[in-house]
Amino acid sequence: MDTTLAADTAMGAVTLQVADLDAMTAYYRDGAALDVLAAEGPRVVLGRGATPVVILEHAPTLRHAPRGEAGLFHTAILYDTREALAAAVYSVATRYPGTFTGSSDHLVSNAFYFDDPEGNGVELYWDRDRSEWSWTHGTIEMSTLFLDPNRFLQEHLTEAAVEQPRIGGARVGHVHLQVGDVATAKDFYVDRLGFDLTTTYGAQAIFVSAGGYHHHMAMNTWNSAGAGPRTPGLGLSVVEIDVPTADDLGALGERMRHYGLEMRDDGRSVEVADPWGSRIRVTAAG
Repeated sequence: MDTTLAADTAMGAVTLQVADLDAMTAYYRDGAALDVLAAEGPRVVLGRGATPVVILEHAPTLRHAPRGEAGLFHTAILYDTREALAAAVYSVATRYPGTFTGSSDHLVSNAFYFDDPEGNGVELYWDRDRSEWSWTHGTIEMSTLFLDPNRFLQEHLTEAAVEQPRIGGARVGHVHLQVGDVATAKDFYVDRLGFDLTTTYGAQAIFVSAGGYHHHMAMNTWNSAGAGPRTPGLGLSVVEIDVPTADDLGALGERMRHYGLEMRDDGRSVEVADPWGSRIRVTAAG
């Protein structure tokens, strides 16, 4: 039985349930500089080119989840150049100046953090080339170093990008979740789902990936230690993961059945809930 996800695994779109569909659409369209790829009734898909990044579903009857509940920590949108990242950061910072929460150089990446209008965490980032990453005995070296946002914009923001911030590609690079405890998260995301562990922060956080990426997902207890199963609420609905082939999807389904996990398998995707009820949908590319 295959025990790990394929090396070419990547993250797909993140679906959020939202109270104000128009305001949230405007934030990701006009702020994060994504395009509206589809809009039908209570559902809006935003992304770049043909790549969905965020899917918004109108759910006006739901309420905001408590801060300490399991769920989304942030959706991390990866831009393919520093110019494209600078354009998006400038766009959000000027149109939604109150939503900026910080910035860091993580050695493997440059990252800028925001909260969308309904409190969902958003990371906008750019990766350094993999040749510049440092690994020690299978652990990726990452840090949280000061990154001056004004200096970054001075060095990488162009006049053309100010006028047209939708430059280059953008996709979900990773998704960071809040969980109740790290050991249970490792059991599900590494031992069962099939990610590789790339680094840990004591008993507070783990980072996992496929194919030697620094992390496709992370789970932390910084706000949510001891959290139990989620209750229905606004925020995270589905995290999508893309595997390369139908055979990879079949191998995942086999693992889920082996571990006795309840899942939905329609032949095109496998959907399973993590121990806190966050839904993970894995789809074969194409």
